Amino acid sequence: MTKLFETYTFSGNHLKNRFVMAPMTRSRASQPGDIPNALMAEYYGQRASAGLIITEATQISLQGMGYAKTPGIYSEEQIQAWKLTTEAVHEKKGKIFLQLWHVGRVSSSQVNGLQPVAPSALTADNTSVYIFDGAPNGDATFVPVEAPRAMDQSDIAQAIREFADGAKNAVAAGFDGVEVHGANGYLIDQFLRSNSNIRTDEYGGSKENRIRFLIEATEAVIEAVGKEKTGVRLSPFIKFKDMDDPEILETIMLAAEHLNRLDIAYIHLCEADWDDAPAVPLKFRKELRKKFKNTIIATGNKTPEEGEELLENNMVDLIGFGRKFLTNPDYPDRVQQNAPLNEISDPHTLFGGGGARGYTDYAFFNTEEVHQ
Repeated sequence: MTKLFETYTFSGNHLKNRFVMAPMTRSRASQPGDIPNALMAEYYGQRASAGLIITEATQISLQGMGYAKTPGIYSEEQIQAWKLTTEAVHEKKGKIFLQLWHVGRVSSSQVNGLQPVAPSALTADNTSVYIFDGAPNGDATFVPVEAPRAMDQSDIAQAIREFADGAKNAVAAGFDGVEVHGANGYLIDQFLRSNSNIRTDEYGGSKENRIRFLIEATEAVIEAVGKEKTGVRLSPFIKFKDMDDPEILETIMLAAEHLNRLDIAYIHLCEADWDDAPAVPLKFRKELRKKFKNTIIATGNKTPEEGEELLENNMVDLIGFGRKFLTNPDYPDRVQQNAPLNEISDPHTLFGGGGARGYTDYAFFNTEEVHQ
């Protein structure tokens, strides 16, 4: 494999390889206040072997929060605390973008004390979020999402401002850019899909109307920090959280055309990551490449060989890896040396759990470096 280990430059960001550490929620933020901390900085700094790190989803407001102990980017204390992470990654010559998150209807008042909001007052079936309520091993306890309140025009305007403010705050904290989270059944994705968005105003109905919130939020982020610091994540093939929309592929393509005109830094495709997931059709990849001229990232449980093939065929430019970076902070080195990989040591530590255990204590291959 050669493509994965090539350097790559996009929007002024020079990457040492084409590995991307994909966003993974780990729920280690300090309480109260959902504050990033030194342990999180160590975790990301360990994984600066990636050409680009995209942080765990980070809420742009308390209203935008859906899971317990996830970090925010809306308070001064959060901004200052994130500097520990950006400094740790930059010290190792890495690049790091912060993912801006509003969960919309995927929340519960048990998490943030607020009724969820959404494009329409439709509850997501078979969908849960988690809290920490003293369960054994520090495990997360999953609770059903609650019925959301339909957003009015002022709610929409406020959410758009919060995306822009979150972007400004992220850059103030030292991040190289931001990723607008438009995937995986959260607020922006809820606007995109006809089964979760039944509005009759300019934000609902036609595909053109359903992409409006995504485009306006992205435009606000661009105005705040610049197009070269703005990426967008989309998940056209993900149907979890009650998001099965027969029109979504056409809607995503329409959105890609608009995002291309905005000249954003990248589109990040979140692809199905379960073992027997269907492959993304080649036709879709080719069409997206025609519609969107800048960098495309693909993430979805790919092997290095699969990633290499996509790069060689010019279907994408960067390959995201999630769980492999979770357990192997030096994952690119291990791939290059064909070294054995660490496996998840304890599933209880994935979300919250034991602090450093199962988080910063995974061994490096060459140095056997571990968290002490």
